[in-house]
Amino acid sequence: MLRQMIRLARPGQWTKNGLLFGAIVFAGEVRDFEKLKIVVVATALFCLLSSAVYTVNDILDRKSDRTHPKKKNRPIASGAIGIGTATGFAAILMIIGLGGAWLINLNFFLIGIGFLVLNFLYSLFFKKIIILDVMTIAISFVIRAYAGALAIGVPASGWMLMNTLLLALFLSFGKRRHEMVLLESEAANHRASLIGYTPYLLDQMMGVTTASVLVVYMLYTFSPEVSEKLGTDHLYITIPFVVYGIFRYLYLIHRKEEGGSPTRVLLTDWPILLTVLLWLVTAMLLIYPT
Repeated sequence: MLRQMIRLARPGQWTKNGLLFGAIVFAGEVRDFEKLKIVVVATALFCLLSSAVYTVNDILDRKSDRTHPKKKNRPIASGAIGIGTATGFAAILMIIGLGGAWLINLNFFLIGIGFLVLNFLYSLFFKKIIILDVMTIAISFVIRAYAGALAIGVPASGWMLMNTLLLALFLSFGKRRHEMVLLESEAANHRASLIGYTPYLLDQMMGVTTASVLVVYMLYTFSPEVSEKLGTDHLYITIPFVVYGIFRYLYLIHRKEEGGSPTRVLLTDWPILLTVLLWLVTAMLLIYPT
């Protein structure tokens, strides 16, 4: 049972909450140990809230998940965990997560509530509506990035939020495309919004977001405002890592038929993993040279 509960919490998806560290890194506050501790705790709390969301989503999607070649093995869909047990588990995660958020500060508590409400609305309604389904997912990533700023009381960079939104849209459209290719004629039975998509339409949307991600990130690295704030004029050195990472992900979607789980791709595809690590190390060395 414990193993199934851990699977239900989806700890592999917790890497998404690493976005909470974005604000402290790009605000130049990483050396402030007290703020760093707060971000670590805030990230752990968002992991609990995320797991609550995943659990509720699995409860609501248990029937459609049984028609999916991979999701049918999830604890609730497979019958390994009952609805009552899963509901209680989700409630406990929410209580602990929001209780801890309240202890950090009021704004962080409120954005935690907003995160839950948005994701529950997604599970109930928005996931059935074409385009709005992907936008809701992308906004939940922006909320994570913004939450990291609220936790330590630093301004949330508009550039950071914009880059987060565009990258999340890119990954979400890629995930939808993978689902359509994998499920083919059964796609609409698994996810209602897929009936409105076609691979060609998703390719067009990915093309727009790909260009947007790259252009906005390049503008960000050359921004005088950003250079003054971060104390470096050389952030453009990180551009090749972003370009390669985006194109590598497109390659995996179109040639390897991957992309169903961006988190899994990040953790298992060593070129992308290495690219992310090199980007992070390079950015840290530029922002914190000594």
